[in-house]
Amino acid sequence: MATTRHAHTVWEGDLLKGKGVVSLDSSGIGSYDVSWPARSEAANGKTSPEELIAAAHSSCFSMALSHGLAGAGTPPTRLETKADVTFQPGEGITGIHLTVEGEVPGLDNDAFVAAAEDAKKNCPVSQALTGTTITLSAKLA
Repeated sequence: MATTRHAHTVWEGDLLKGKGVVSLDSSGIGSYDVSWPARSEAANGKTSPEELIAAAHSSCFSMALSHGLAGAGTPPTRLETKADVTFQPGEGITGIHLTVEGEVPGLDNDAFVAAAEDAKKNCPVSQALTGTTITLSAKLA
């Protein structure tokens, strides 16, 4: 069954001095302040589209990797994934780097790296973000 998730943003003012609030409607877990300075300078307690993309990508990648490892008969005990989304004002998102460290009993590091590369290529968020370069560092704990 297909699912659709919802979020919305209310923005007030121009880009440089304006501000907004993004609300995660489907889950109802919260509303978060956004602003241009939080996107292009220090976060200062606000979020940005890039941080939200990083959250989506790290969680999707972790799910895909977990699924792939379990399907190969080596389910992970633990995966810790970080996504770094780089934004350059005037250019846009210039890259995403995923870093994953896993605890996977019975699996060697080369097989883990191969599984992580497959997850990077095939997770739905990676596929949605094919317009940017996605790199990966993977290792066992």
